[in-house]
Amino acid sequence: MPRFLAVYTMKPENVVRFRAMSKAEQEAVDAAGLPQWVAWEKANAASFADKGGMVGKTKRVTKHGVTNAQNDICGYVVVEAETIDAAAKLFENHPHFSIFPGDGVDIMPFVTGPEG
Repeated sequence: MPRFLAVYTMKPENVVRFRAMSKAEQEAVDAAGLPQWVAWEKANAASFADKGGMVGKTKRVTKHGVTNAQNDICGYVVVEAETIDAAAKLFENHPHFSIFPGDGVDIMPFVTGPEG
């Protein structure tokens, strides 16, 4: 079955806005969003080739060395689906952006590897 990388994105300014909220407001978002995220994971568990996870600060390595970097990537999961459209459909109304301050999920097919 084809595999797809799903990358959770969140603009840095949305992280700043979320962290500026009171502790009680952040906890309310977590209380609403985490159960829905867990339910989404359970409902789609058969599609996970790699459950992935959330990620932290970035280091970028180039021919010029190692530097701190910033991007919109905040997590990932690898899913299996018949098509990219089917993979994308798994993420419609996902709590990452319907409750939490994430702005989207980018879906990309693997073009190398076991199927490529």
